[in-house]
Amino acid sequence: MTGTPYLIDSNVLLRWVKPDDRDYPLVVSAIDATLQRGAVFCYTSQNVAEFWNTCTRPLDRNGYGLSPQEADRRARLFEDKLRLLPDSLAVHQEWRNLLVASNVSGVHVHDARLVAAMRVHGVGRILTFNEKDFARYTDIEAVNPRTISAKHP
Repeated sequence: MTGTPYLIDSNVLLRWVKPDDRDYPLVVSAIDATLQRGAVFCYTSQNVAEFWNTCTRPLDRNGYGLSPQEADRRARLFEDKLRLLPDSLAVHQEWRNLLVASNVSGVHVHDARLVAAMRVHGVGRILTFNEKDFARYTDIEAVNPRTISAKHP
């Protein structure tokens, strides 16, 4: 993989395909600026699952209320542009090790799975609005789209 690899978190992907989201311009700007610096953006099956969940969940339950067909259309917008980090036995084993070694519980098991995929595939940065969720992983740099600057090539 040439360029600096970044995983794009689901919270960024959801805003990237929803032009009426208040953070859409920020996300587009951060992604464009990072790509201009040679970044390679990636996603995992976990990201697609979280994305699909939010897209198809009803509005009154903090979702987008979209049909599965519309969720599919929107998912393809990023799947066609980003590199998939495939699941594997190595990712599963790294994830299981992380759960125990980092004392992970509750909803944080999902973030640990992303970190496992990142480690196995050599990705050291994640573009996310929830950088605190990744603070326990000292080998991973969580980059908030609001802080994109020259320091993140």
